[in-house]
Amino acid sequence: MKLILLGAPGAGKGTQAAILQEKLGIPTISTGNILRAAIKNETPVGLQAKAFMDAGHLVPDEVIIGIIRERLQEPDCENGYILDGVPRTLAQAEALEAAGIRFDAVVAIEIPDERIVERMGGRRVCEVCGASYHIVSVPSKVYGICDVCGGRLVQRKDDKPETVLDRLTVYHNETEPLKGFYEARGILKPVEDRPTVDETSRAILAALGCEQ
Repeated sequence: MKLILLGAPGAGKGTQAAILQEKLGIPTISTGNILRAAIKNETPVGLQAKAFMDAGHLVPDEVIIGIIRERLQEPDCENGYILDGVPRTLAQAEALEAAGIRFDAVVAIEIPDERIVERMGGRRVCEVCGASYHIVSVPSKVYGICDVCGGRLVQRKDDKPETVLDRLTVYHNETEPLKGFYEARGILKPVEDRPTVDETSRAILAALGCEQ
């Protein structure tokens, strides 16, 4: 199954991607991670991206799409994948389609803005490996310490209320229109956020028609 998870910042995409990865046995492809790997491995597209970054420019969509295309050709993606971080805009969605990259379903996690602001205030991220937690809904086993690597958990500037409101405005303007794009293709699966992570996971799996 080839999936995209859509939702506002703080909607729980990363948490749900990790659960779906385990339940469906397919990898989560994080744009940030594959960009770093392509640069480290000095692939042709990775070198292109590095040139833009070294010059202080944003990496253009066509280079990002090229890196995704490279990654999706690896053996672990043969049975499907979950795309995380792209597309963020209609232009990126159109570029993925033009590159022949198709999806079986696009899950849109629906959650009110006010709940996002409240939720992100409790989010903590590992400063070493980037694993994400929440002090109430997804706490680490030891407070302030990452379960994965033992790194310190910190609150990002991005998770402070004033920054969250700015990010929500960008999401509504640039990313939310993707719902209409994928609805027109008959693959949009809207899922209302539930009170717990497990309930939301079950709702997503039900929307995908997967046995639980």
